[in-house]
Amino acid sequence: MGKILIVDDDKAFSEFLKKYINEHYPVLSVQICTNPVRALPLIRKGDVDLLLVDYEMPVIDGEKVVRYALDVGMDKSRIIIISSRDADYLHEHFPMGTCLAVMNKYEAGQKAVLDMVFSSMQRKASGG
Repeated sequence: MGKILIVDDDKAFSEFLKKYINEHYPVLSVQICTNPVRALPLIRKGDVDLLLVDYEMPVIDGEKVVRYALDVGMDKSRIIIISSRDADYLHEHFPMGTCLAVMNKYEAGQKAVLDMVFSSMQRKASGG
């Protein structure tokens, strides 16, 4: 428990998020895929505890990545959709119950949601 996969073509954002997680939640491990095609085998392998996936990416968009993850058996409560789009737009495409959360990755208030998720994962990974 404690493996996070970030699938986002925005390398700067992904690296920033990875650094933040490593500094504040050292028990968690983070892997980044800036190419969504390369993320598919990692998802299929089944050892991802949390999937953070960008909604808009080239080649395969986030909606297809999520559909794939669900098709190979990933629990929807382990998937968070991140995007530069506003939350209303995201909720239209991912209604409540289709994933753990949808969030705008540049909105400061969304950080609290991620912190709650990361904190819970760290407690579980630490045996707490």
